[in-house]
This record gives sequence, structure tokens and C-alpha cells, in this order.
Amino acid sequence: MKAVFPQLSGLVIERVIDQGVVVRVVARTPVAPVPCSGCGQLSDRVHAYHQRRLADLPVGGRCVVVQLRVRRLVCREGSCPRRTFREQVPTLTQRWARRTRQLTALVADLAVAVAGRAGAAVLSRLGVRVSRSTVLRVLMTAPVPAGPVPTVLSVDDFALRRGRRYATLLIDAVTHRRVDVLPDRKASTLAGWLREHPEVEVVCRDGSAAYAEAIRDGAPQAAQVSDRWHLWHNLAKAVEKTVAGHSRCWHDSPVRPNQPLDQRTRERHAAVHALLGQGVGLLECARRLGWALNTVKRYARAATAEQLQRPPRYRETLVDPFRDHLRRRRAEDPQVPVTRLLAEIRALGYTGSANLLVRYLNQGRADAERTPPSPRRLVSWLMTKPEHLPAHHRDHLQDLLAPCPRLTVLARRVGEFAGLLVRRRGEDLDAWMTAVDADDLPALHGFVHGMRMDLPAVVAGLTLSYSNGPIEGANTKVKFLKRQMYGRAGFALLRQRILLA
Repeated sequence: MKAVFPQLSGLVIERVIDQGVVVRVVARTPVAPVPCSGCGQLSDRVHAYHQRRLADLPVGGRCVVVQLRVRRLVCREGSCPRRTFREQVPTLTQRWARRTRQLTALVADLAVAVAGRAGAAVLSRLGVRVSRSTVLRVLMTAPVPAGPVPTVLSVDDFALRRGRRYATLLIDAVTHRRVDVLPDRKASTLAGWLREHPEVEVVCRDGSAAYAEAIRDGAPQAAQVSDRWHLWHNLAKAVEKTVAGHSRCWHDSPVRPNQPLDQRTRERHAAVHALLGQGVGLLECARRLGWALNTVKRYARAATAEQLQRPPRYRETLVDPFRDHLRRRRAEDPQVPVTRLLAEIRALGYTGSANLLVRYLNQGRADAERTPPSPRRLVSWLMTKPEHLPAHHRDHLQDLLAPCPRLTVLARRVGEFAGLLVRRRGEDLDAWMTAVDADDLPALHGFVHGMRMDLPAVVAGLTLSYSNGPIEGANTKVKFLKRQMYGRAGFALLRQRILLA
């Protein structure tokens, strides 16, 4: 019996009745004194007996019902306000409950994972019959584990209803434990929480001015740490503005003719801008042309059709190591036969087929002229560590930056800032910002101005090891919980699942 019903080991089991889909366990409490619920005085004087019917953990997919006889005892302490009390089994029962503690814990665990309706469906397959309302009620009454207030706190917001309502999530930046969920992202709400918890010494946050103000008001003793990812993201925005502003420089490189889809891109760009020149709106352009609105917006944003041309993305092949030889030979003799090229590179170590070489040449991958990348593609090249770029992308990037001194300086500043991030050299930030101020890069000047407005937090972010990375992962899990409930639950239920998950 202890192996099958270990949770009932504190009872005296009289018999077990097999009723088909239900297993009934008839048991009673042992004859021993128990403490009074009012004063704690031990008593074994029986006043009456009561029957309790408790649902327990299923066995073999069948429901288990414990028919338990408990005693009502008389308190021996004359001054106790309770003259009689009903005994409880601390490891099994609780007042007014119709389920054992073990079954309640199982229902709560499933409710945290899959919520109401799905939790009830899973429990029914296990042999526990409860409604979805019961599952949610158990979840809402489950105690939230109370841990110590962290000294290093991470703060971020998440959308309850995107664009309208937001909430604030607080976690321990070291252990990643969820600490609390606030119903909005107002500075006053977070400041009030911080005043109630003066143990906080460091707060990690993004660039939100509201959170910065809340930390200054609620925890002036705490050091603010700006998140490094947001700093890098803001730098990428400034780099993209600079790249777009100097598009004439890097778009002047020769473009390989007869690219696939280039003619259609030019025709579509001309059609959209012709309608816009007539005063037609974007939505009406989409209706007249029969295209999606986002497609029309993309063509409308581009000043020239060349900005929309994308270089084709090819995987590495066996011909790549011989690209320079092929380009040199085709530049010397444009009419050189493919068979001769194949023989030459095979003598150099090529082990691929002739068909692969023909496709490689037909795709223009051996041509000296290359299509300039899109602005975002060029930004990604600038924001990537040079040794992590493929060799042909690295060479292409150098060719694009060479005609424009400002873009060359931009690439150098990006590399220097990346060094500050990776090596945690916050003390060198001031020298980097002074150097940027001397450059003719207005977009980077705006980025530097924004950092100066929040300089202590930025320096701390570039010096300390803390970041908002853990809370971004927690936000991703919160989005999963929201999708499970399909917007039908309120903030209280969402908060409970976040803190118990």
C-alpha cells in the first residue's frame, strides 16, 4: 500500500474497493493526540467523528477517492476560543478542500503549463475529472514563491495589447527568477515598487526615459545599466541613415547588366512613381496596379530602381577558390572556351564537374562587375566583424567603401565602438564620442547626443557584465503564454502564470 499510495502513509487504511473506473480507499486517522488549530494544545479527547471524501492522484488512469474518517476533538485549554476542532492531516488535507494536497499540486502545475481548458482535457485523460473553471481557480490560489529581493534587477515592458496597453516585467538579472509583474509601464508605478524594495542596488534597462525617471525617483541609490544590445541597435539605425545618405557614392560602381528581374524592377518603380507624380495615394496605387500595399510602399520609398536591386545569394561551391583565375582569364580573353577554363582550373586542383562550372559562369559569379547590395545589406556588412564575413563579401565591402571617405570613417567608428562593447571599455567612451564629433557624420552625431543624455547608464552598460538579455528571453516566454490564452484572460491570470512558470 505504501508503494501504491505513498501519500496516504500517515493514515490507517482499512480497505480498498475496486469500483471499475473508480478506486475507493477507506481510511481513518490514527489514534494520537493532535494540536488544536486555535491554541496549539495537544488533545485526544474525541467529541465526534466526520466523514470526508477526497479526490486523490489517479492510479492506472482511474480516479482515486479517499473516504476518510476524521475526529472532532475537544480542546483541553479552557481559555481557547475553539472548544472543539476538526483534525487535519498536514501532508494530505486542508480545510474545506475536496482534493488532497498532492492532487491540487498536480492541477496547479498543469494549469501553469497549459491553462484552463487544455489543463482540464489533460487531467481527464489522466483520470481526474475537473472543470476548466476549477483548474483556473486552483491556479489563482496557488501561492507565488516568495524569494529575496534581488540586488541586481532587470526591467522591461511587454505588450498586453500592442500599441495600447503595456505591462512591466521585473526579474533577477543574475538568477533570471521572475520577481514581479506590474500592470503598466508608467514611471510612477515602477518608482513606487522600488521605494518598497530598497535592497535593489543595480537596475538593468533599455533606453526608456520613463524607466530612467522611475529609477531616479524610486531608487536613487541604485546604479542604472543601459543594455548593450539596444546601444548596438541604435548605432545600426544611425549607420543605416548614413549609408542611405551616401548611396550615390557606393551606387556609382558598375552594375552587371541583364540581371534577372532587374528590368521588371525598373518598370515597377517607374509605374509607382508615375502614379505618385500624378497625386495618387499609396492605397489607390495598390488598387490600380493590383499589388499589395507593402509592395507599393517599398517601391515608393526608393528614390531609384537601383536601390531595390538585390545581389543574388549563392552558396559556396567548389569553383569559389578559382574565381580570381577565371576573372583574370575572361578579362584577358572574353572568348576563351569553357573547356579550356575547365582544364586550367583542374590543373590547379578543381575536383568539380563541368556542369557546375558552366552554371557558375552563367550566373555571372566570375564577372568582375558586381551589383551593389541593398542599404540594409551593406549595413549588415558594416556591423559584422570582418573576419566573420565571407572573403568575397569582405572584398566587395572594401570596393564599395573606397570611393567614399565618409563611409570609410564610418566603418572605422563602428569597429571602434564594437571594441568598446566586447572588451567592456566604458572608460574610453568619451574619447570615442569626441572623435565622432569631429567627423562629418550627422547621423552618428545624433547617436552620440542620445548617449550623452544618459551617459552614466551607458558607461555602466559598457563596463559591467549585466545586461537585459535574460529579460528579453523571459518576454519571449510571456508571448507564448499570451498566445495560449488567446486574449481571453485578464492581467491577474497572466501575472500568476508568469510568476509561477
